[in-house]
Parts: sequence; C-alpha cells; structure tokens
Amino acid sequence: MKFSQLLNSVLTIVLAVGIVGCSEPPEETDSIVVMGYYVPEADYQPAQLPLDQLTHIIFSFTNVIDGEMKFRNVESGEKLKALVAQREKHPHIKVMIACGGWGADGFSDMAHTPENRKKFVESAVAFNKTYELDGLDMDWEYPAIPAAGTGARPEDKQNFTLLMKELREGLNTLDRKQTLTFASAGWQRYYNNVELLEVMKHVDYMNIMTYDQVGGSSPFTGHHTPLGLITEEDVKETFAWEYMNERREQLKERGITNLNPRSAERIVDYCLQQGVKAEQMVIGSAFYGRAWKGVPPTNNGLYQSNTGAHIGWSAYRQIRSEFEPNEQYKRYWDPIAKAPYLYNATDSIFISYDDTVSVRLKTEYALQKQLGGIMFWQLGNDTKDSNSLLKAMYEASIK
Repeated sequence: MKFSQLLNSVLTIVLAVGIVGCSEPPEETDSIVVMGYYVPEADYQPAQLPLDQLTHIIFSFTNVIDGEMKFRNVESGEKLKALVAQREKHPHIKVMIACGGWGADGFSDMAHTPENRKKFVESAVAFNKTYELDGLDMDWEYPAIPAAGTGARPEDKQNFTLLMKELREGLNTLDRKQTLTFASAGWQRYYNNVELLEVMKHVDYMNIMTYDQVGGSSPFTGHHTPLGLITEEDVKETFAWEYMNERREQLKERGITNLNPRSAERIVDYCLQQGVKAEQMVIGSAFYGRAWKGVPPTNNGLYQSNTGAHIGWSAYRQIRSEFEPNEQYKRYWDPIAKAPYLYNATDSIFISYDDTVSVRLKTEYALQKQLGGIMFWQLGNDTKDSNSLLKAMYEASIK
C-alpha cells in the first residue's frame, strides 16, 4: 500500500481512466497500446486530433441512466459520429466509448441483479453497434467503495465480475471486434473490493489510474502521478510523513498498515504479485497538474504542508504556456519518484505534473516491463505544440 494511498480517508481522489477487455488473452504484439481519453471540445475537433500517435481513443463519457448506457446530452452522439468518421483517414485507430467517470452513479444498482445487468448489457451492445465502435471502457469508481457519494454495497465485488463477464459475452456477438476495458485505481484498497483475477479473464486490459495519487484536498504536497517506487524511508521526517505517522494507529484500524507513497511502479508490482499478466496492465499518465498554495520552501515544497488547492488542477497546456516559462517557477526533478515538479518560492505555490521527460520514462517502463501499454487523461489538456506530451509518449512507444 502507498503513502498517499493511506490518505484515502482524508483526501479527495479524482481519477479517470480506461481498461480493455476480452475473454481471450490479448494478441501477441511487439508494441504497446497508447490510449487517450477524449472529451470533445469546441476548439479541438476530431479532424484536428493527432490520431496517428494513438492506438485507441476513448470518447468520454456515457452514464448509467435508467439502468442503461446513454449520453446525458443528445449532441454527444453527433460528436461521437464525427470521431468515428476519422477512421477513413486513420484506419488503424480503435474508437471506444467510456461509461462512468468520477462521481458517476448508478453502477451498484445496475449490477445488483441479473435482470438489471441484462438490461444494461443489451443497451451497451446496441450502443456500440449503432455507432460502429471498437470497444467499451467501464469506469466504475468504485465497486464497494462509495466514492464521491456514489452508491455502493459489499456485493459489488462479485457483481462487478458478473457484469464484466456478461459485457464480454454481449460484445462478442457484434461483427466488429470489441475491446473491453475497465479503469482501476492506483492504490491497493481498490483491489480488495474486486475479484481481480476473475475480472481479468474477461477483459483485454486494465487501465490503472496512476494519477491523483495525492488529491487536491491533501493537507500536504506530493507527487500526484509518480512513476518511481517511493518508500516510507524516502519521505521520513517530512511534514507529510509526520502527518501520516501521527495517524498510524487510526489507519491500522482501517486496515492500512504502511505509509509507503503510491506510484505506478508500486501498484504494478502489487498487481503482478496478485497474478495479473503484465500484458494486460496499462499504466496512466496525467495531462494535467495539481497545485497547492501556502507551501513552505523546505525541500523546495515537496512533501510539505499547504493552505489548500491553488487552482485545483491545470491542463498541461496551461502549465507549458504560463508556469514553465515563468522565472518564479523553478522546475525540480525527483529521481526517486521519477517525476518533475514546480515550486514558486515567492508565492509559495507547488505544482505536481507530468512533462515530456516523465511520460517518456513511463512509456519506456511499460516497454521494459512488457506491460500492455500506457494511457492518459485527457487529450484536450495537452499542448498543441509539436513537442507535446503525446508526441513524447508516441515516440518512446515505437522504439
């Protein structure tokens, strides 16, 4: 378990992400998948998207509405059709649909009975057939955990398995080959509430949301999307460690027994130990940053106290255009976390984010570990410059 993971009771963790699934193991390949979530924007139309640098694009989101998979806004359907039409120019691209997201409700009730699951599965299969899609990403945040006020029950653990099995069976009836994925958390508690190896029998990939590992409401700063394996010893004597150490006994009562910080390497190691196949795991990158204010200069702001979120989150394009060029913001590199951060000593602002260096390292790690690939939230947050995050990720993926 990870240091920030222990914050689950005190932090608001915002996640978003996707995973692919099928009843057969993923096909053997020399490359890895590069999956991007996409929220349609007025100034970033499908024809402008760098689809040549992606293997999969995941249109976000549908929701569980009246027990079925639907769009909340009618106009989303036309936007999805416009994205699917890009396959004429990019025949390799797999266009998927995501269902759920942070704070999306209705999953627990939908999965609770065979009749409810049947209704949902039939609607999802019909949806993918209508829009000629290549797959479905289930973003239930989270089974058996009432995050953001969503409904949850202990039986979600078993019902999630049944849902993914029945979705696989339903999607297999379509003529077009379907990729089934689900978004999982970057912290261990999530995996206590799913039948992990059973679920993995029915999916292609598990997209692990290895971001928001320290939430915006955290009482201390930290890396929100680190790659490297960070230990409790690495953060000892910092404000963050002292804050958690004072609550160690309380945390033990909740089943949290160590204070190791979260990271991509840590959760991948954990899942491998549980028996998950490496080629079914897709790690996540954040195309946005988290910022805190009122941060003292000790350790250049890392693992220090704060007085609250500065701007909640910032798209990477804003970080690139406003913060990185600003001389008051100095970039630091943490070789243990394998992650960058910015600190403004004048205004006491700390920013954790992914940059081109860290996303390249994550992609190289996915290749070295023979993982399924890498994904990110979300495409519209990237810079439109030629040296974008996605470009760095793509170039690393084809080496």
